[in-house]
Amino acid sequence: MRIRGTGPKTGTAYRRTGTMMVVAAAAAFSPVLIGDAYAFKLFGITIFGKEEDEGEQVPDPVRYQVDLKADTADPDLKEALENSSRLVSDQKLPVSGDLGIVVKARDDRERLIATLYEKARYGGLVTITIDGKNIDDLPPNPTFDRSGPIPVTVAIAPGPVFKVREVQFGGDAANHNPADYELAPGAEAGSLAIIRAGDKIVEQLKSEGRPFAKLTERKVVADHNSDTVDIVLAADGGPIAPIGDVGVTGEKTVKPAFIQRYSRLNKGEAYSPETLKKAGERLRALGVFSSVTIHQGDALASDGTLPMTIEVSEGKRRYFGVGAQYSTTDGFGVQGYWGHRNLFGEAETLRIEGSVSRLGETTDVGSLDYSAGILFTKPGAFFPAATLKAGIVAKTENPDAYNATLVTASLGLSYELTDQDTVSASGEVSWERDDDAFGTNDYLTFTLPIQYDRDARDDKFNPTEGYRATLSAKPGYEIFNATPYAAFEGSISGYLPFGQEDGVVLAGKVAAGVLIGGDSIGDIPATQRFFAGGGGSVRGYSYQEISPYNDNGDPTGGRSYVTGSLEARIKITDTIGIVPFVDVGTVSDSTFPGFSDIRAGAGAGIRYATPFGPLRLDFAMPLNKYEDGTDYGIYAGIGQSF
Repeated sequence: MRIRGTGPKTGTAYRRTGTMMVVAAAAAFSPVLIGDAYAFKLFGITIFGKEEDEGEQVPDPVRYQVDLKADTADPDLKEALENSSRLVSDQKLPVSGDLGIVVKARDDRERLIATLYEKARYGGLVTITIDGKNIDDLPPNPTFDRSGPIPVTVAIAPGPVFKVREVQFGGDAANHNPADYELAPGAEAGSLAIIRAGDKIVEQLKSEGRPFAKLTERKVVADHNSDTVDIVLAADGGPIAPIGDVGVTGEKTVKPAFIQRYSRLNKGEAYSPETLKKAGERLRALGVFSSVTIHQGDALASDGTLPMTIEVSEGKRRYFGVGAQYSTTDGFGVQGYWGHRNLFGEAETLRIEGSVSRLGETTDVGSLDYSAGILFTKPGAFFPAATLKAGIVAKTENPDAYNATLVTASLGLSYELTDQDTVSASGEVSWERDDDAFGTNDYLTFTLPIQYDRDARDDKFNPTEGYRATLSAKPGYEIFNATPYAAFEGSISGYLPFGQEDGVVLAGKVAAGVLIGGDSIGDIPATQRFFAGGGGSVRGYSYQEISPYNDNGDPTGGRSYVTGSLEARIKITDTIGIVPFVDVGTVSDSTFPGFSDIRAGAGAGIRYATPFGPLRLDFAMPLNKYEDGTDYGIYAGIGQSF
């Protein structure tokens, strides 16, 4: 952006509680060559080895000491200036030679001036001296006294905040309203706001199907006598052109016809940047590509359409990994998996997995928790927006409420109605043997789960705004006892940000369910009854502790439930946050939720931001615990609790 001035120029839920310790490890292996390792870091922290001395890698290293003085009472401006200064952020690192300090200082001045412009301060002045001499007065090859760190002083006079005086939009942007771009007269004239306005104009023109839209003029004139800015933005939309032929390059084992079909870039359909963005996201989500880039043609084809090319780079097809966890109450657990990401050339995935837990807690091999399964997924089945899923899983579960052994086979299809709406339906056959409050019983069930999911969150792992709602119905039939039944569930979660950069996010969730059918709740398998408690519902209680109980004090599971959670996600730093929360819930043996026995838990958690979502550690206590029940709970995981 060019600025011309007038006037003066200035330059996981645990089932039991007690003292808990959790150790988790996961690794994925592939045949790669590994070079010499000097040190190992995790989240920027050196785990083992030693850091290389950066000074040893710099020829003719010179140390300096910087003093940044910003003549402002605005703490946000001062912080922005300090964050943009490389002299400040790198002052523990040496530069190369005396000239290296001068080069760094001149680069810093440009950075600081750009920051002042971003804050609408076009009359600011940045003065940098090295060893008492202004950098503009230094000779081409300066020399400094190296008996100690060379003193560097950065003095910043920010000047006044400039406001917008007049805005003119021209060309195909002439009918746009500047107020819609935060450029109304009287608004702060920050350079980023002006750049964003130009980018938004181009984006809007492209969303009208004009792939070659561009800015033709962006002029900013700052009047230092009135501390105002005049802005001129003009754009050329270019021709309207639909999507043309779509080619594919870079593929090796994935069929190019599948790539084009699954991208849903179809010839003749309207062009928009959002369409291209979503096509890339879909292809990346398949997991078979290490990179996906969509190139649009430089010119229209003879039929007036815009040709495109999808460039992909395939990742490794096979993978496997192992993991482990340990707690002083649940013992030691291990799991492993093997997978293939492109079984038949259309991104089909096959995954074989297994786990064993509660090792060390019991010497009875039959009382351990086991799980083994084979899962198959075929994206783009029948329709580009459909995904076929099939699997068979065998496992044992031993929470406090019951002991269950079951084998489940399933076949289902999910379909993306829109980018936010998905419906899914499947058929499941399950054999289950339970040992619980109703004795030892066998069940053979056939169910037809159906679910609608609307996900309008801005981020699936760390949402700050939007909402998610689900509705599900699961009609079933228990064959041994000729018992028809059905479960209906729904949930909604919402997120509301507050403060600068969404420093506080209020998050809430409500869920409810009803189970009908069967003369007795014992006619329905234990794993399909309703329980609450633990990291996924009411924290502070152990896993599935909240339940109706019979006269012997045994948990039976219920026919209805209601749970609710409220969190305040408070950002302390860019990577660390705290989360006070309260959860409530009730499970009833009637088909209509009863509220005579509401259980509540409260606590606080810590979040550590990572590129793959926040690491979560929560501590909670029950506010009205059961007699001889849980005293507290500790929960860990990746991603927010909901």
